[in-house]
Amino acid sequence: MSTEALQFDFDSIRVATNNFSEANTLGRGGFGAVYKGRRWNEEDIAVKRLSKDSAQGDIEFKNEVILVAKLQHRNLVRLLGFCLERNERLLVYEFVPNAILDHFIFDPVKRADLNWETRYKIIVGIGRGLLYLHEDSRLRIIHCDVKASNILLDAELNPKIADFGMARLFNIDQTQAETSRVVGTYGYMAPEYVMRGHFSVKSDVCGFGVLVLEIISGQKISSLRHEGKLEDLLGYAWNSWKEGISSNLIDPMLRTGSRPEIMRSIHIGLLCVQQSIADRPTMAQVIQMLTSNSVDLPVPSQPAFFMYNHGIGSSSDVSLGFESN
Repeated sequence: MSTEALQFDFDSIRVATNNFSEANTLGRGGFGAVYKGRRWNEEDIAVKRLSKDSAQGDIEFKNEVILVAKLQHRNLVRLLGFCLERNERLLVYEFVPNAILDHFIFDPVKRADLNWETRYKIIVGIGRGLLYLHEDSRLRIIHCDVKASNILLDAELNPKIADFGMARLFNIDQTQAETSRVVGTYGYMAPEYVMRGHFSVKSDVCGFGVLVLEIISGQKISSLRHEGKLEDLLGYAWNSWKEGISSNLIDPMLRTGSRPEIMRSIHIGLLCVQQSIADRPTMAQVIQMLTSNSVDLPVPSQPAFFMYNHGIGSSSDVSLGFESN
């Protein structure tokens, strides 16, 4: 796949987005803004306009685009192309109509429409997308920023993993790497990544486990309200599991659905967020656990919620700079 085949003309994108109008804005973040657009062939697109202070060079940017464009999976957002003109960096994606997961799962009105079957489908779909990135694509990719705001939902509420701005490419036989610049979202980041800058497929597994518990509870990782008090979700989930009252974690709006399946999913979520990398399952094992009741689940150990005990309770994006050993 060549860069020419993926290159969009700036003027055509400007027209498609009505000159990047406020009315066409889908969202904003630290990376820049996302706009809805419509091409001449009536195809809806989502255009990410990256902020101009990125340290990434043009060649690296093009290489990343080519990398992501090669990824084809029903649970990944499809990259259509890019534009690198007039000091602008634009990424063009397929348009996904139902916006992001956190707009659904944390909204008291919208999440009432998410029954257990739909939530389970979302959990398994995210898992399959991560498994593809880790093992089934021609590349091995660590997403490094698995969280509710990076999951889009299509018209049938199928999940699609988005935002590969922090993704890392691994050699097929490589298992772990490190960085001197930790960037991510507190609550979703694995402890070894926060403390030492180490990342691996198990880093994504940790973020996935947090997502599972959020989807089941309808509560954000850092703002669970229990008996009028603010608690962190992982600590509450762990204590509930230890005391044999995991059902307390289930969203009260989930009035139907298989209770054993929900309880098993909580158990799997806790296995994914364990402190020790070795204790966390791979995504292949996670999918097997989710889709086969014949697979016995090990007993989880304490999850990696140490950061909350050190007064770090927000789930805002952070950037920590440090020298790795």
